[in-house]
Amino acid sequence: MDIAIIADNNKKELMAQFCTAYCGILSRHHLCATHTTGKYISEATGLEIETFLMGSSGGMEQISSRISFNEIDLVFYFRSTDPSKEIKEYESTLLRLCDVHNVPLATNIATAEALVIALDSGNLNWRELINPHSAYNMKKKGSI
Repeated sequence: MDIAIIADNNKKELMAQFCTAYCGILSRHHLCATHTTGKYISEATGLEIETFLMGSSGGMEQISSRISFNEIDLVFYFRSTDPSKEIKEYESTLLRLCDVHNVPLATNIATAEALVIALDSGNLNWRELINPHSAYNMKKKGSI
């Protein structure tokens, strides 16, 4: 599966701890992340992570675009819980696109743990059926 990882500045350490705890599961999937988050997690865990631009420089939009084209199956986005932080348009867009395209989204560690356990047990395999870019559907087309 293709998994996007995003963490606001004050959540990067928590995301790195989460990825460390579930490194064995995450290592079996394609991971992508906004630049700083991806670099931080890769250095902490040794996981191979495709990085995009920094979140505020277009990385969130790059991930949103991949969601729009059904190229992301799962999103971990640990958001700031600071009530004074203004929600940016690109954040709202990402959240809306996950809803539109039925992409499971975790915005906190409790939901992320539930989703990563479901991922490990195969309970998210339904994403392969609806994702035209999945290995499952590419085999059906004879592309693989």
